Amino acid sequence: MPFVSGSLRKRTERLFGDRAAARSVLTMASVLALDGADKGTVSAMAGPLQDAFGIGYAAIGLLVSVVAFVGAACTVPFGLLADRVPRTRLLAVTATLWGLAMLASGAAVSYGWLLVSRAFLGAVTASSGPAVNSLVGDFFPARRRARMLGFVVGGELFGTALGFAISGVVGSTLGWRYAFWWLVLPTVALVWALVRLPEPARGGQQGLSGHSGAPDDEGPTGPARQARARADVAPDERLVLRTDPRTLPPWRLVLYVVRIPTNVVLIVASALGYFFFAGLRAFATVFTTDQYGVSTSVAGSLVLVVGAGGVAGVLLGGRFADRLLESGYLNARILVPVVCLLGVPLLVAPALHTTSLAVALPLLVGGTALLGAVNPPLDAARLDIVPPLLWGTAEGTRTVLRTLSEAMAPTLFGFVADHVFAGRHALEYTLLLALLPLLAASLLGLPALRTYPRDVATADASARTAADSGRAPHDGSGDGARRERPGSTPHGGSRDAPRDGSGDAPRDGSGPGGGDQPG
Repeated sequence: MPFVSGSLRKRTERLFGDRAAARSVLTMASVLALDGADKGTVSAMAGPLQDAFGIGYAAIGLLVSVVAFVGAACTVPFGLLADRVPRTRLLAVTATLWGLAMLASGAAVSYGWLLVSRAFLGAVTASSGPAVNSLVGDFFPARRRARMLGFVVGGELFGTALGFAISGVVGSTLGWRYAFWWLVLPTVALVWALVRLPEPARGGQQGLSGHSGAPDDEGPTGPARQARARADVAPDERLVLRTDPRTLPPWRLVLYVVRIPTNVVLIVASALGYFFFAGLRAFATVFTTDQYGVSTSVAGSLVLVVGAGGVAGVLLGGRFADRLLESGYLNARILVPVVCLLGVPLLVAPALHTTSLAVALPLLVGGTALLGAVNPPLDAARLDIVPPLLWGTAEGTRTVLRTLSEAMAPTLFGFVADHVFAGRHALEYTLLLALLPLLAASLLGLPALRTYPRDVATADASARTAADSGRAPHDGSGDGARRERPGSTPHGGSRDAPRDGSGDAPRDGSGPGGGDQPG
């Protein structure tokens, strides 16, 4: 047993840095996994729900869309809240409410009841994006964020695949209600893990150029700093923050994050990618059974296989982008998503058109892997170009457009399939048409290759300005926010890495304090 334990510990440290890092990553991944599992469950139970309530494709799409519509309305408030309160506690409370919403969904006796419970679910899940991304930024230095975000984003795809597979089997065996109810069990475990997860101090980790309120773990010749030095990029002085942004009104904070040029491009490109994924996820089981002639349970298992390709993509995409960054390619976190988005339609289009499962499956796995590889580098890039004290606000703002695109996709896909491409091949033609936004997203990413280095420099200048001024803004996490214990923090990923909130206890907010005068 000691040998097994030691071997497992070495593997964990090789993947994540140490056990504390693994704990942080897996907990954050589990938050997104439950959200994905719920959405996968609706798709897996599309057929039984149609039979139970006498509804069509559009009504099934609305069950998914209402979650996103309500989430879009709540995500900016939750983003602002994530910059001011302990994020782990916020997630614990909303996860508890999420479990109650799943109980209500399974107990629905009418379509209206189910729709209302889904709307409540959308409200409570709106906290996950801003809080999770902000926590990852404070748990890990910039040079490792794309890789760590790969594990976190992989949780969403893994959860979606589990929702299809397990909910499909449970629903086929026990009924559609139990397909929702079984998800309450992992929710209880997640709440327990979140309550025990320490809250990191804000702004203590490395920026991409190596600056933070904590000691520098990249050193003066770190790869990211060398890349930026070769680029010789000056910051945009108009966007350099000079006061604590948390003292500004919310509307000015939102205005500031949408004035960052690269952020606008990444928001739109990300929304287009999620638009396709949301529509595909909503109708994956129905399409698989119709197109390839398999049962619902088999379709759920096939979706699990395809989802594994997506998980592999998010893990490899983040790792590859970080390695390119270490090799001196400052634009790596933009270049990798642009290339992957361009490749997805080339693989997925023939898979959607063929009726041969043997031909379609490897193409779908490859296409899903490329689609999954897009998100970790983009998420890390957003953290690079936004000051840490605004990570929650920026993610909340970004999530508005993402959730709106996710909200529109299932309903729009269903409407097009019902009224534009009516007939046996309706879903096939609809999904093929939906590949066009992915091509548009790839082209939109090209301008970001030019603006990204300057926006990184601007975020770093904001951090330096705050540090040089000697300001130490009050930690919005509250006086009772827990801090990582020395020797157990995951932030640097190794024992000699700087510790956030322990050891020398770098000042919270000594990264980018400051605030702009937007507008």
